[in-house]
Amino acid sequence: MTNQDLRSRAHDTDVTVWVGKAGIDAVVEELNDQLAERDLVKAKFHRSARGEDDADTLADELAERVNAEVIDVRGHTAVFHR
Repeated sequence: MTNQDLRSRAHDTDVTVWVGKAGIDAVVEELNDQLAERDLVKAKFHRSARGEDDADTLADELAERVNAEVIDVRGHTAVFHR
């Protein structure tokens, strides 16, 4: 499946992981568990989580920690695939 196919499917995917003031450390295990169960997982980065970093940077760091691929980042929301 191509990244374009995954982006199309991600459009109808609901956000199931919220990254807040505790940062990405607090959601690594949850995202890992969700990726084990489903093809795509959408995460939203709240302002308190972003600090000086943008959503692209946080998404890349989170993807690396769960051995996943960032399919798309729009605004403050990222889609992950494994």
